[in-house]
Amino acid sequence: MPIPLLDLVAQYENIRDELLPSVHRVMQNANFILGEEVDCFEDKFAAFCGTDHCVGVSSGTEALHLALRVLDIGPGDEVITAANTFAATAFAISYTGASTVFVDVNEDDYNINVDLIEKAVTSRTKAIIPVHLYGQPAGMIAIRRIAERHGLKIVEDASQAHGALVGKQPVGSLGDIGCFSFYPGKNLGAYGDGGAIVTNQPKLADKIRLLRNYGQPTKNVFTTLGYNARLDTLQAAILLVKLNHLEYWTQRRRDIADRYRELLSDRFVNLPLENAHTRHVYHLFVIQHEHRDELLEYLREREIFCGIHYPTPLSEAALFKTARTVPEGVPVSSRITRRILSLPMYPELSDEQIRTVAEAVNAFDIASVLT
Repeated sequence: MPIPLLDLVAQYENIRDELLPSVHRVMQNANFILGEEVDCFEDKFAAFCGTDHCVGVSSGTEALHLALRVLDIGPGDEVITAANTFAATAFAISYTGASTVFVDVNEDDYNINVDLIEKAVTSRTKAIIPVHLYGQPAGMIAIRRIAERHGLKIVEDASQAHGALVGKQPVGSLGDIGCFSFYPGKNLGAYGDGGAIVTNQPKLADKIRLLRNYGQPTKNVFTTLGYNARLDTLQAAILLVKLNHLEYWTQRRRDIADRYRELLSDRFVNLPLENAHTRHVYHLFVIQHEHRDELLEYLREREIFCGIHYPTPLSEAALFKTARTVPEGVPVSSRITRRILSLPMYPELSDEQIRTVAEAVNAFDIASVLT
């Protein structure tokens, strides 16, 4: 049987009997916008993240955008982020009129290289967006020290890292604002778009609630230029059910990662690193291989479907050709984008499927040596 990169159907089948009544209640009540399920989910997700406040929004992209807006970041400002993130991180900066500064990453954990961040700071720098890429927390302790020295705000892009920890502290609670995506394929995914912003600062939370709902403190009273960026009640109901399973799913992902490590030969494959004193939640299990493209095709021919996250650094995209990079050309990001490959990773992946994937990767290595 084919082995997909992600299998959302298998997840749905496992929790269908919980999901359908929750969706049915929303349909019966017909309170589709900012219904009680949104409030309930916000309370529970804030507790999950170890923060005082959570505001549900329409997507992870809007979470980042609104976070920067409430921090008064705009034209003339600079925001530092990693060079190898998804486009939404940089798009959110551009939506405010600010400029993105791309900093190179570590080759072993794929996160922003904290030793380079201060080289990127100028008098125009207002914030840092560390990205907890693939579910591995960035170097938040060092990043917080840098932010304190230079008076910068921290907006965590935790879109791939629901439940990841630095020590015992959840990501999202380590900066001024934490941003999450609930895109269907995330560790905690909706059945459509969705996102959330978490913070311990009540004034920021209040401003975000205003911005997400057309700038209305009450219906038809418009006090500021706002957006239509609300989390749907239906999606909140789905997320409430899924949140109850997230810890089990996270442990299962970690178990799958351990099993991959046991089975994969490290002679030709660079395996993902898990940093000390952190909990990686393995949104993706990303390896590196010198002959990545050939390996990708070899696996596809055997109906093992993988991904590349992401094919090029954002600084090479036409939209960001003029963006400042530190160091120039972000060489590590450029190099690893030619080597990275995401293997199938989802909680429902069976032990037999894990073995099949690993054996195919190892077989490719043996074949490449023989030829």
